[in-house]
Amino acid sequence: MPGFDSQAIKIYQALLDFYGYPEDPSPALPLEQLIVTILSQNTNDVNRDRAFVALRQRFDTWEAVRDAAPDAVVEAIRPAGLANQKGPRIQQVLREITRQRGSLDLDFLADLPDDQAYRWLVSFNGVGPKTASIVLLFSFGKPAFPVDTHIYRITGRLGIRPARMSVEQAHAHLAALFPAGTYYALHLNLIRLGREICQARKPNCSRCPLDLLCDYSQSVNRQTGESVALDADNQG
Repeated sequence: MPGFDSQAIKIYQALLDFYGYPEDPSPALPLEQLIVTILSQNTNDVNRDRAFVALRQRFDTWEAVRDAAPDAVVEAIRPAGLANQKGPRIQQVLREITRQRGSLDLDFLADLPDDQAYRWLVSFNGVGPKTASIVLLFSFGKPAFPVDTHIYRITGRLGIRPARMSVEQAHAHLAALFPAGTYYALHLNLIRLGREICQARKPNCSRCPLDLLCDYSQSVNRQTGESVALDADNQG
């Protein structure tokens, strides 16, 4: 893959060798993907899914969600947390889509240039780079690289983004390092790595397929080696 960062390509390949290529399900319906991703903000997948199921059971259509009393939406999505923020945000987005498009159909995004589709999505209050990128990648197969908390943490430890770079800035930075064709597998494999091995508090570097490519792991190894050598000197 000429023209791309060699370290990034090694990272992608090492994850592919370790985890394989993730299952590629049917594309998610774009409006559902948008709502699910808004619900996922600052919560885990279990609570997100509980809230989404409750919302769909309470309301037959997205138009009904849009037009419902705010308290009814808030109550339905309470399992996701921050329901008093997410409920009005979801309704506001649904109303604005209707105002601009005349309906709640987002299929038109497939025909827009990638950057234009991205800008349209992030124009809504509560839809940031991660949410927009997830919709574009998983619903339309467009080249977008979503950065969640796991990916942000791992790429910081790897040393492939500046330490003080914000999550929002990391989307464009990391997307430029990797070929667009790697985004889907890379995104899912990095998340899996973050959940299973490169966890926030106690990363298991000895099990990590990126051990030799990681600034953090190599720093820990050097410190361990220096400590062992110092102990040996003291015993001598």
